[in-house]
Amino acid sequence: MPSVAIQITRFVDEHQPGFVECVLVDASGKSHVFVEKAPVVSSENLWSTSSYPRRGSIACEVVADCSGENGQALARVNTERPWGIESTEGLTEFVVPASEVSA
Repeated sequence: MPSVAIQITRFVDEHQPGFVECVLVDASGKSHVFVEKAPVVSSENLWSTSSYPRRGSIACEVVADCSGENGQALARVNTERPWGIESTEGLTEFVVPASEVSA
């Protein structure tokens, strides 16, 4: 299952299984914030006492491969599939550097 790289910036809620704030930076440099269950975005056992930031990922669907104005390889990803994840602004589709997407 493809996933897009994110930065886990802080722990926000100890309600099991623990929730973290995450940031995805799109190809234009805009930051998109997510609040998600820690086990969904990381295989580490994250908690309020963990050190941040940490690397993580969000499972996604690659909708299209494309290239930017300078020829940079880009990917349009959708985080709604498979786990219904959306940013705090309600967004689920993002254009990111292809290097930030793993298979």
